[in-house]
Amino acid sequence: MTRTIKVNWDATPSEIVRKLTAQATRLETPCGNGTMVWHRWGGPVGRTPAVLLHGGWGAWTHWIKIIPALAQERTLFVADLPGMGDSADAPKPHIAEGLANIIADGVEALLPTGEPYHAVCFSFGGVMGSWMAVQHGERCRSLTFTGAAGFGDLHFVVRGITVPDPEWESDRIDAVHWQNLRLLMFANPERIDPLALHVHRQNIARGRVRTRRISLSDSLLQALPRVVSPISGIWGSADSTGGGVSDILKRRDILRTYQPDCAFDIIDGSGHWVMYETPDIYLEVLRRHLALHD
Repeated sequence: MTRTIKVNWDATPSEIVRKLTAQATRLETPCGNGTMVWHRWGGPVGRTPAVLLHGGWGAWTHWIKIIPALAQERTLFVADLPGMGDSADAPKPHIAEGLANIIADGVEALLPTGEPYHAVCFSFGGVMGSWMAVQHGERCRSLTFTGAAGFGDLHFVVRGITVPDPEWESDRIDAVHWQNLRLLMFANPERIDPLALHVHRQNIARGRVRTRRISLSDSLLQALPRVVSPISGIWGSADSTGGGVSDILKRRDILRTYQPDCAFDIIDGSGHWVMYETPDIYLEVLRRHLALHD
């Protein structure tokens, strides 16, 4: 029987993160001179597990709003990518294929029997997931891109992002992070709650890998011809990195160039951090995508 994951969303942000972490199993795989940290929440036996890869300057908490529900349905392996969250830095130079190899090797260690898995990848994690899928071939049963980076010239650069000085007062730092969330991650600023602010502030403070260069590259496009896993896409209609619905549809068309039956959904009124801003709708769409290849 699957253990219900209990979350009191009315608790303080730090308590929510602490309680959810306590209900996971912490796993470690090699990464540079240290380890890459994963959190596993166990789901029903017999369902294909899912590997969740977060975005740049993020951590496993990018998925915090959907983990409790999704973990009731399948086992989740949720990464802190190399050089982010609790994971050690990766050897330099930081290139997409090198970072993805560390992640792919981690999955090999976590699922050593060759068990298939779904990859669900957000933003920068989409680049990592595409190269991981190249390495694992058909073992990666499906590859779902969520607001994925790596589309080269199609990636819209968000202006006005400010890096706060750690010497500033806490309230001033929070104000800057709130503004950055409004510009980059959310369509509706009223949805930026204390938990989102806490998660974002913690993740930025712990990020050590400069992901922007890789995100702005066409690395995902380079990987796509070699991906044999079924691919799909989920974007928020107001994704700040997408440049508008017409440009998001260009991404859909590119994906369908390689796989004409690629499922692709745009969630109306949601921004880049779509699985946080509209978690219930995102989960409904994601379940449908995963069910195509379970």
